[in-house]
Amino acid sequence: MKVDTNLYVSIGLKLIVAMIGLLIMTRLLGKKEISQLTAFDFVSSLMLSELVGNTIYDDNIHLSHLLFALIIWTLLALGLEKFIALFPRLSRYAAGTPDLIIRDGIVDFKAMKRNNLDFAQLGMLLRENNIFSLREVAYALFETNGSISVLRQKDPEEISGNAVDQQSSVSLPAYIIENGSINEDTLKRLSRDREWVDQLLQLSGISHHERVLFAEWSDSSGLYYQLKEVKKD
Repeated sequence: MKVDTNLYVSIGLKLIVAMIGLLIMTRLLGKKEISQLTAFDFVSSLMLSELVGNTIYDDNIHLSHLLFALIIWTLLALGLEKFIALFPRLSRYAAGTPDLIIRDGIVDFKAMKRNNLDFAQLGMLLRENNIFSLREVAYALFETNGSISVLRQKDPEEISGNAVDQQSSVSLPAYIIENGSINEDTLKRLSRDREWVDQLLQLSGISHHERVLFAEWSDSSGLYYQLKEVKKD
C-alpha cells in the first residue's frame, strides 16, 4: 500500500496555518470572543469551523485558498465590528440586548418565558453570582451570552412578605446615550422620551447629545456622563 506523503504534508500545513490564523483572528477581534458568546459570535464560530474543516481534507483546496478565506473572514468580521461601533443601534440588533428578568425586586415571568427560562435555571444562574434567595435581588439582567448580571438589595434581611409590596433600596443604572446616539430602547423602558434627555443635557450645559460619549441615568443617583472631547485643567 503506497502512502501519499504529499497528502499528509498538505493536511499538516493546513492545520498549522488554520491554528495560527484563528489565533491571530481572535487577538484582532478582542478577548470578548473568548470570554462570551453572543448570537453573532456563535454564527461566526460555526462559519469558521465549517471553513477550516472543509478545506483541510480537500485535495482540491490549496493552502493559499485557506489563507485567503481566513483573511477575508477576518476583514469582514473586523469591518462589521468597526461599523457597529459607529452605529450603536445596529449592535443591539446584531448581538441582541439584555433582558430585565427581575425589576425592582419583582420577577417578570413574561421575560422569563420570552428567554425560555424556568425557575430552576434562574436559581442556578443566581447561585453562580453567590445569591441563594430572590429577596437579595433588586434587578437581574439576562445577558445576550446566557449569563445573568445582578444588582443586590441593600438590606435583604429586612425584606419579607409579598414582593409587590416591597420598596427597592437601589436603582438600576441605564445607558441613555451611547457614542452620541440616544438609546430609544432604554428610554422606552424608563417611560421617558428624547425631550427629557435634551432637558437633562441642557441642565448640564450640553447643547446636543451628539457631543456625549456616554450618559448613564439612575433614579437614585441622577445623570452621569462623559463628553467626546475630554478637557482637563
